[in-house]
Amino acid sequence: MGAGYPVPTGPGTEAAVMEDPVKQPSIGLANEIKLPNLITPLPGPNAKKIIARDTAVISPSYTRGYPLVAKSGRGAIVEDADGNTFLDFAAGIAVVSTGHCHPRVVEAIQKQAAELIHISGTDFYSPNMVDLAERLAAVAPGKEAKKVFFGNSGTEAVEAAIKLARYHTRRDKIIAFYGCFHGRTLGSLSLTASKAVQRKGFGSLLAGVFHIPYPNSYRCPYGNPSPCNCVESATILERETFKRIVDPEEVAAVFIEPIQGEGGYVPAPKAFLLELQAICRKHGILLVVDEVQSGMGRTGKWWAGDHAGIEPDILCVAKGIASGMPLSAMIARASLMDWKPGAHASTFGGNPVCVAAALATLELLETQYIENARRIGEFLFSRMVDWPARHKIVGDVRGKGLMIGVEIVRDQKTKERAHDLREMIVDRAFEKGLLLLGAGENTIRVAPPLMIDEEQADFAARILEECIREVEKSA
Repeated sequence: MGAGYPVPTGPGTEAAVMEDPVKQPSIGLANEIKLPNLITPLPGPNAKKIIARDTAVISPSYTRGYPLVAKSGRGAIVEDADGNTFLDFAAGIAVVSTGHCHPRVVEAIQKQAAELIHISGTDFYSPNMVDLAERLAAVAPGKEAKKVFFGNSGTEAVEAAIKLARYHTRRDKIIAFYGCFHGRTLGSLSLTASKAVQRKGFGSLLAGVFHIPYPNSYRCPYGNPSPCNCVESATILERETFKRIVDPEEVAAVFIEPIQGEGGYVPAPKAFLLELQAICRKHGILLVVDEVQSGMGRTGKWWAGDHAGIEPDILCVAKGIASGMPLSAMIARASLMDWKPGAHASTFGGNPVCVAAALATLELLETQYIENARRIGEFLFSRMVDWPARHKIVGDVRGKGLMIGVEIVRDQKTKERAHDLREMIVDRAFEKGLLLLGAGENTIRVAPPLMIDEEQADFAARILEECIREVEKSA
């Protein structure tokens, strides 16, 4: 585990690359680097130059939390433009599930790129596209046969789900949840209710979308003592929404993240998810589960919804599916996928090279890393679970597997959100060589590659707690 990838041999592999000093990567060849090593002030001189050039030509809409200029990666280690190495506990927003540049993923990409880089699955057939669809259908929840639509990103998977839900049900209304993030293209943005800045300035969005409170056992929207199962967040549909706002016979789908990602790494309680599923089935409403961030083994099971035993009608998948290559999938019960040729398509969705990376990723997840995510997640959580008792600015530690949120508050009694303190902690972690990201207004997301080992998990926990302690003293 850890950074200890076996070094492959043969043409096109890293062992062969070592013969050419010009092409030789700077880290990870001997698998010796597992922890950070900072050799310059941050950002270093090369990083500063690149950041200046970036400012001149790159869209200002990107959100860069701190000045990391990534040059190369291996396992859970990222090297910047100045040779500093960092332990990556962000994983490209939970994307590089098998770590950076896993040799088996790299080998699959190289082999496929030498055979066929592109043939649009919209127009023609592709063997590995069928292979991947069969593999995803086999691990998707529920006994009914599944069919798969491929796209390039999470938002495309959600857009496809919106269209299929409307097409199949002949209904046009959709229910989503406050705090959710389903993407930034127009349809998925209409569902997204995470931050106003994500919607501001874009005019009218998709009509017929309604939002209700998301269950949060730490911050129950109905004022119940913490922790609670928040079943009210499901029953409000029948108690209020279907009586006062929209008839259930007009609702095509309910979209839900079983663990909210951008909303703050908030897990939905099992009782809520089961109740929501029952209500959807009662009214013929499709349950669409967005596992873009929580899926692909991150929680120690294939899907976060598996912890509750739910069986979605439609499943949206992306991020960790291909270890960093752009790919997404919308997986639906076969009986739902009744749309006709031309109703929906994608030029690049199911690209052969991305699919090859995904097939290698699924094999690694199934044989090693889902179990590792469960085991190391339990280890990491055991190190962090008592932080609210030991640190006055830690309100809650929650999550499953290697999807853990640490909520930072100004006061544990009032639960006042402390966005500024969260930002200070994340910045200090960067200065100590640990890469983290925020989630929601005041939560730190802990989402490393699924191949980390106990040494790396222990280091990250120690550094994060050290940063919390330092910020706490200054607060």
